[in-house]
Amino acid sequence: MTIVALWGLGIAALAPVLSPSRRLPHWVAPLAGLLGLAVGALAATATTPVTGVALAATLVLTVTAAATGGAPLVLAAFRFARRQPDAGSPPAPGPLRGGRVIGLLERTAVAVAVLAGWPEGIAVVLAVKGLARYPELREPHASEQFIIGTFTSVLWALAVCGVGRALIT
Repeated sequence: MTIVALWGLGIAALAPVLSPSRRLPHWVAPLAGLLGLAVGALAATATTPVTGVALAATLVLTVTAAATGGAPLVLAAFRFARRQPDAGSPPAPGPLRGGRVIGLLERTAVAVAVLAGWPEGIAVVLAVKGLARYPELREPHASEQFIIGTFTSVLWALAVCGVGRALIT
C-alpha cells in the first residue's frame, strides 16, 4: 500500500501537467490532483510507517505535490469565484502579480514547516506574505484574490502533508 500512496502523491504532483493549454478541459488538472491525493490518503491509512528509501521518497513527493499540485486548484477556485475566464481564453492576470511563483513558494514553505514538525511556520509564512502584499491589497478585487488564493494554497499543502504524515507515522 505504500507504493500506491506514493503513486497517489506522484499523480497529485504531476496534475499541473494536465493544464488547459494541452487541449484538455480546465477541470481535468484539479480533478486529477484531488483523485491522486485521495488515492494516496486511502492507501496511507493502511500502511506501516515508512523507513529508508520510502521515507525519502515520501518527503520528496509530499513537498513536490504540495508545491506543484496546488496551482490547478487555485485556478479552479478563482474560476468558481468567477475571477478567471472560462477555458479556452487565457487567464486574466488580476491585480496581484507574481502570484504563481509566490504560491509555489508559499506551499513549499508550508509543507516543509509541517513535515519538520513546526506548525508555527505556517503563521510565519502567512505573516510574511500578508506584509509583503499589504500595499497591493487596496486595488479592486486584490484582497478577494489574495484570500481565495492563499486559503486554497494552504489548504492544499496541509492536505498533502496529512498524507505524508500518515505515511511517516
